[in-house]
Amino acid sequence: MTEAEKTSATSPEMENQTETQVPIDTTALQTRLDEAQKALDGCRDLLLRKAAEFENYKRRSETEFAAIIKNANEYLLMSLLPVVDDFVRSNKSARESRDVEAITAGVEMIYSKMVKILEKQGLVPFESLGKPFDVEYHDALMQIPREDVPPSTVVEEVERGYMCNDKVLRHAKVVVSMTPEVPLGEA
Repeated sequence: MTEAEKTSATSPEMENQTETQVPIDTTALQTRLDEAQKALDGCRDLLLRKAAEFENYKRRSETEFAAIIKNANEYLLMSLLPVVDDFVRSNKSARESRDVEAITAGVEMIYSKMVKILEKQGLVPFESLGKPFDVEYHDALMQIPREDVPPSTVVEEVERGYMCNDKVLRHAKVVVSMTPEVPLGEA
């Protein structure tokens, strides 16, 4: 850098001369500043309004979701009321009549009606008997030694398992086979 460049770059006199040479229109600057302030205030107002709208939307959505959850079983319950009515009539009939076959047939019809309603809701039983034990579907209550089936096979279903829309709703409670123990002298 030359000496003249150094002097011109660092000279305060040159800076003052530059500032004084350019006329500053303070009115125009103040007008632009006021316009920028108005735009900023407008954006701030818009932001606050949108934030309030979002809070209202969020509150309304939560209220609607809570109402949906609260009333989610309404259709199922309405579907089951005829079954309850059938049980009431069946119970009344059983007290008035001693015809066991008719009562049994009535209960079977009610059971069939209830199963159909539950299947419409996506509830289906799954088979366990004779299948390999699987912790995803079964809860083992006990193991018994069996030679006629492979080890870890479900040999008895104590309580049926159910799925709802491809998800295990209740595990089947089962008895599982195991290899019979061989006495020490025979091994």
